[in-house]
Amino acid sequence: MLIKPSKLQRGDKVATVSPSSGAAGDPSLRWRYEQGVKRLENVFGLEVVPMPNSLQGSEYLYDNPQARADDLMTAFTDQIIKGIFANIGGDDSIRLLPYIDFDVIRKNPKIFMGYSDITISHLFCLKAGISSFYGPAILSDFAENVEMDQYTVDAVQRTLFSNETIGEIKPVKAWTSEYLEWDEVNKNQRRTMQPNSGYELLQGSEVVQGRLLGGCIDVLEFAKGTHIWPEQKYWEDSILFFETSEEKAGPDLIKFWLRNYAAQGILQTAKGIVFGKPQDEKYYEEYKEVILQVMKENDLENLPILYNMNFGHTEPKFILPYGVMAEINCNDKTFSIVESGVE
Repeated sequence: MLIKPSKLQRGDKVATVSPSSGAAGDPSLRWRYEQGVKRLENVFGLEVVPMPNSLQGSEYLYDNPQARADDLMTAFTDQIIKGIFANIGGDDSIRLLPYIDFDVIRKNPKIFMGYSDITISHLFCLKAGISSFYGPAILSDFAENVEMDQYTVDAVQRTLFSNETIGEIKPVKAWTSEYLEWDEVNKNQRRTMQPNSGYELLQGSEVVQGRLLGGCIDVLEFAKGTHIWPEQKYWEDSILFFETSEEKAGPDLIKFWLRNYAAQGILQTAKGIVFGKPQDEKYYEEYKEVILQVMKENDLENLPILYNMNFGHTEPKFILPYGVMAEINCNDKTFSIVESGVE
């Protein structure tokens, strides 16, 4: 069992960190960071403290992975800080690994949230034995043009600010992956929303429960073979969650990666899988084909799989707390988180 952090309350101090890309500190994007911070302050009543290196810019943080790791350690150690929010993802946070003190994280459980390359930081937390939250980032979701999507606001409030059971996670009515340049002249232009078709049941006929484990499937590849790759006990009886990045990995890569999970015996011990909506719905049908192919190859055609879920590289999004019990109901095509994410 992972340790759950304490819930957030209005007035709490929270840290912003850049464990991956340092874009939040680049002069051209500083307005975007500040817009995200305003939402944390005005919508959620939080007081935001940027960690010392987090706004030093892309070049500095690329050259100094230890500075990024130091910020994480500072945020976890500081008793005044009650939650930690990642500014944005990237592609190289695996470089922080030599500088992480897992005892610091273990002794100071607190809310940590982000997605994409932040998957690596979630594995740091998992290795330390604490639950963290696969969810919105400052530059993307909190800084959404015009206003935050209410679906995302509700997800933050029910997951991070309440110790009640999170409950059923309903699909969004409309989604977007539209790319609008993060330029201040666009800040008042809403992105175009598309109607959402809801969750799709790829296979399975049962109601199953398992503890959540996963992340961005591209990024999980960086961790294989390292000491932050989850121990076998975490994979057993899990509900796996996978989503793809803006790189839009080809269907063959999804097939190869899933075959590796089968070769490790991970798919065979899981209770079910949930897959996020592919960005722009590219390869939407092709991904389904290779997922079902790998299941058939491994006699896993009864494993419950829900597809087209609203997390990861799509907006708006819900939040997945690592190690928390979730449920797939194949009969109703529903997904629920059946306990609280916080204490």
